[in-house]
Amino acid sequence: MSADIDQLFLKFSKMKVAVIGDVMLDTYWWGNVERISPEAPVPVVAVSKREQRIGGAGNVALNVQALGASVSLLTILGDDEDGYQLKKLLEEKNIGTDFILKSKKRITTNKIRIISRNQQMMRLDAEIVYDIDDTDEEKLQNQIEKYITNKKPDVVIFEDYNKGILTKNIIANTISFCRKNQVTTAVDPKRKNFFCYQNATLFKPNLNEAITGLNLLPEEISPELLSDIHGQLKAKLDHDISLITLSEKGVFYQEENNKNILPSHRRNIADVSGAGDTVIAVASLIYAATKDIALAAKIANIAGGIVCEEVGTVAINKEKLLEECKKLIH
Repeated sequence: MSADIDQLFLKFSKMKVAVIGDVMLDTYWWGNVERISPEAPVPVVAVSKREQRIGGAGNVALNVQALGASVSLLTILGDDEDGYQLKKLLEEKNIGTDFILKSKKRITTNKIRIISRNQQMMRLDAEIVYDIDDTDEEKLQNQIEKYITNKKPDVVIFEDYNKGILTKNIIANTISFCRKNQVTTAVDPKRKNFFCYQNATLFKPNLNEAITGLNLLPEEISPELLSDIHGQLKAKLDHDISLITLSEKGVFYQEENNKNILPSHRRNIADVSGAGDTVIAVASLIYAATKDIALAAKIANIAGGIVCEEVGTVAINKEKLLEECKKLIH
């Protein structure tokens, strides 16, 4: 099995992936608080360090790139300084930006976190959350179809953060175009467009999103419950595979009658942020390479656990993942 895993990981470098969705800038300001403002009863943070990171759908692209695959982002940024900075960061990480559009009608999403003594004091969100307009929608759809036609990707990942890039039309038209071109589609949904992803290959909600989307009452996790959730999702979406993340309990997958709960491996959990991005990136790439959802779920489950051992949002370490797969997959 370890030789097969080695061969699989070598295969990544020949694969092409598109990530479509809401990309954002994550900005961090660190400083010390030593006094209260004389102008209002609020702390004064003396900023000593600033950092900008790639967030949102960009973090999924970072994980794909970390595995060695060629990845491009398809999105719309604002025609602004934040958009310029974000594009620069993406290029520094070897993420394809040739198909990214800019719009004067949007601003680039920027989440500014102000931190003192390892505690978040405040978060400032600069963003537009309504859908892109018809003109931008048509431009983005053209870019997507041009990319798929010219680059022939192995998989297209939809990364939805409800910021307006993934409209109902973009979702439906892109999945249809991918099916015509025999391209695997993988979805990390959010509530607004939850049931818009009809006919996708792989649908990856977390358990809470699935329960909320289906208006179910939470109950004890069991194979019967999860299989029932898959059945209800399939009735609405007619997708091929459900991959449901269960937080510290692991993941569940089902493709027709092939189903299983994979418990998480024992970890020293430091931070769960970004784990879902890692899971969708890894599962999509493995499934596109092998068409084996059991293997894809096993490796994605391991990868999600590894990134939870790091503080903050981090991309998966390919060598560490390979080493753990050899130990844990038999």
